[in-house]
Amino acid sequence: MKENDIVILIVDDERNHADGIAEALEKAGTKAIAVYNGRDAVEIVRNEKVDIVVTDLKLGGSIDGLSILEEVKMRSPETEVILITAYATIDTCKDAIKAGAYDYLVKPIDIGQLRTLIEDISRRISKSAGRRIKKGRVGKEEFEFDGVWGESPTMKGIFDVLKRVAPTDISILIEGESGTGKELLARAIHKNSQRWDKLFRPVNCAGLTETLLESELFGHVKGAFTGAASDRKGLFEIADKGTLFLDEIGDMPLSMQAKLLRVIEDGIVTPVGSHKQIVVDVRIISATNHDLTKLIEEKKFRQDLYFRIKGVSISVPALRSRVEDIEVLAEYFLKEAAGETGSVVTGITDAAKTILTNYSWPGNIRQLRNCIRTMVVMCERDKLDARDIPPEIHQVRQLAAGGRSQRDLSGMSLNELEKQAIIDTLAKTNNNREKTAKILGIGERTLYRKIKEYNL
Repeated sequence: MKENDIVILIVDDERNHADGIAEALEKAGTKAIAVYNGRDAVEIVRNEKVDIVVTDLKLGGSIDGLSILEEVKMRSPETEVILITAYATIDTCKDAIKAGAYDYLVKPIDIGQLRTLIEDISRRISKSAGRRIKKGRVGKEEFEFDGVWGESPTMKGIFDVLKRVAPTDISILIEGESGTGKELLARAIHKNSQRWDKLFRPVNCAGLTETLLESELFGHVKGAFTGAASDRKGLFEIADKGTLFLDEIGDMPLSMQAKLLRVIEDGIVTPVGSHKQIVVDVRIISATNHDLTKLIEEKKFRQDLYFRIKGVSISVPALRSRVEDIEVLAEYFLKEAAGETGSVVTGITDAAKTILTNYSWPGNIRQLRNCIRTMVVMCERDKLDARDIPPEIHQVRQLAAGGRSQRDLSGMSLNELEKQAIIDTLAKTNNNREKTAKILGIGERTLYRKIKEYNL
């Protein structure tokens, strides 16, 4: 792998220092990303392809350089880490090398020395990088859906569409309620595209002012506005040859929509405060929880931009509309949480599954994931049970039959809840016992036994 093919992450809570290192490396043709805290660094390591991490040892927050090193080696053992410290001691260096650091540098660092280390690492990883590029991830049989698995017909239909469009460069619009996994789908599209080994960069269009959003997308030069202390690359330039995910695009101001449209049409960005034009090649995936056609009618969203971002449109259903997926997602999140926390929990009891599958999940997949994570952390047994489910799930959950209220449910025994869940589900499926068993997350023989036991 050539030095200008690698991606380097610079982590330092001193912005000028981080930006200075990144700028020096980029002038030599190396792609560098600068972040200013451990949290952002961990997020990038977990979701992006990074070849080398250069991080300060002390970052002024709960996540320091050694924590980042540990995360890197757990997530991507082939990624090399260079630590920077102003407080070099023999013990510090020993700890870093033992934990897997490639080397360390003492502040103020010598850029020439850093470049020498980068060149050494580039040579060491060239063979493995070549194998990784040849492998690719665009075959239909290899399509990955981390965190968005589902057995419902709707989700299977969505996966079939994504398998066809992921390897292309067509723009994609993902619509759905908050928490339905729109960003997870976007990441799955990127991972299974021809751009899989380049950067995926998300940006929340609703979380920034217009000025900050323009700077975030297109970059800025020093002095372009108050607080612009140095030049900064925008996400379009950073994600060149990769994928840019525009989340909540329906909340983007109209004036920004016009600027975005020009960039998408021309493939050229101009940093704020600059006249320099930069050619970029970025695939656009957008997402919204709004009805964009309604916003167009209300003159709040540009129709021409809508047609540009809507090459293929995917509507992700709410979790309550695909009950069949709750169990498989819960088990996936259980394994994920157990792996991250070292928990001994390995499964979920039928009683807990019954309650989980009958809850409406207004927060969708995000709420289910957080719920399972909390249960795993608090549980001291090898299986999650009904007693581990947060009380608000019990209190809010309503069963359709008999118009039962929240107060009615809070006074019911576990057996009564289970019986009522079976009655409701049988009614929903027109007494189809195979479907009922699947929705409840139990075997058909178990269902038959329960029907006999409850004299249904």
